[in-house]
Amino acid sequence: MSAHDRIARNPPKRLLSLDGGGIRGLITIEMLAAIERLLQTALGRSDDFVLADYFDYIAGASTGAVIAASLSLGMRVNQVREFYISSGAEMFDKAVWLRRFNYKYEDERLARKLRSVFGEDTTLGDERLRTLLLLVLRNATTDAPWPVSNNPFAKYNDLRRGDSNLKLPLWQLVRASAAAPVFFPPEVVQVGRNSFVFQDGGMTIYNNPALQLFLMATLEEHRLVWPTGEDKMLLVSVGTGGTAEANANLAPGDLNVLYNATAIPSALLYSASVQQDVLCRVLGRCRSGDQLDREIGDLIGSNGLAQPKLFTYLRYNVDLSSQGLAGLDLTHIAPEHVQPPDSIDYMEDLQLVGHAAARTQVKPAHFNDFV
Repeated sequence: MSAHDRIARNPPKRLLSLDGGGIRGLITIEMLAAIERLLQTALGRSDDFVLADYFDYIAGASTGAVIAASLSLGMRVNQVREFYISSGAEMFDKAVWLRRFNYKYEDERLARKLRSVFGEDTTLGDERLRTLLLLVLRNATTDAPWPVSNNPFAKYNDLRRGDSNLKLPLWQLVRASAAAPVFFPPEVVQVGRNSFVFQDGGMTIYNNPALQLFLMATLEEHRLVWPTGEDKMLLVSVGTGGTAEANANLAPGDLNVLYNATAIPSALLYSASVQQDVLCRVLGRCRSGDQLDREIGDLIGSNGLAQPKLFTYLRYNVDLSSQGLAGLDLTHIAPEHVQPPDSIDYMEDLQLVGHAAARTQVKPAHFNDFV
C-alpha cells in the first residue's frame, strides 16, 4: 500500500506513535520487534511482513522520528536495529572542544547516515512512503511546535505552493526533529522563501506525540477526518523508558540556579509526556499501560471522560529506575547507564531492557479486533 491507499482504506485505522529519547530508541525498537513478531503470527503473514503493512499512520519525535520514517519506508524492525547499533557511535560524534560550549556532538556523520538511509532526494511527499507519516519538530525561529505530515490534503501540503511541506527533504526533517539542544546543533531548513531554524521535536509538549497523532488523523481542520470509536481506531504508543527524578534527600537550598537550569527542562518534558499518556487513556479504551500514579492507577478498563470511547489505546514503556529494572529481573543493569539519551557505551543494556519489557507487556489480546 501507499500513503494514498491508507487514506482510502476502510476502518479500523491503526496508528503508531513513538516517543523521543536519543539512543534509548533501542528500547522502542525491541518493543516494536515484539509487536512485529506478534502481528506476523496473528495475521499468518510470511517473513516479508513489515509494520508498514499494518499501521496506517506512524508518528515520531526526535529518535522516534528516525524510527517512524524508517518504518514508513517499509524497513523491518531488524533493519532499524542494525542501523542504530552500527551507527550509534557516529550519531554521537563528539564535537571539538571549542564547540562544546554550544553542543556536545557534531552532526555531519549523523546527517550523512540519514541521507544514506532515506535517500538524498527523498521528500516528505515521496511515494515510497508506505504509510502516512507525522514528524514533530520545534521551529525555534517562530518558537512553536511544528508537527508536519505527508497528508496530501493538509493545508500546507498543496504541491502548488512554493512552500509545500511535501517538497522538503525527508532526511533533513528527521535530522531537525532529532536536533536535541546541548547535544546537537540546530538544523536550518529552507521552506519556500523562508529559512527556519529547527530543534528537537522532543523539546515540545509532543515528545510523546500520541494525542497529536490522533488529532491530526481525526480533526476536520487536518482534512483526513478518520472515524473515531474503540472498534474503528487503534492507537499504539511506545516510549523510550523514563523515570521521575525523585530525590528523597533534596533540601530547599539545593534548588539553586544551576540545579534549576539542568532539572527544569527534563522535568517539563517528563510531565508533558505523562500528561499526553493520561489524556489518551481517559479518551480511549486503554488495554495496556503501567501504573500512572497511586491514585488513578493504570486506567485500564476505566470509563474515563469520553463515552463512547474515541479509540482503543495501548501504551508500552518501561521504568528505568532501580525499582523498575528490578521488576524486570535486571538488577545487574545500573539505572545511570540506561537513563541518559547518549548512553552509547551501554547499547546492549538498552536492548536487554527493551526485550525484557516487551516480553512482559506486549500481549496478543491487546490487538484483539484489529487483526
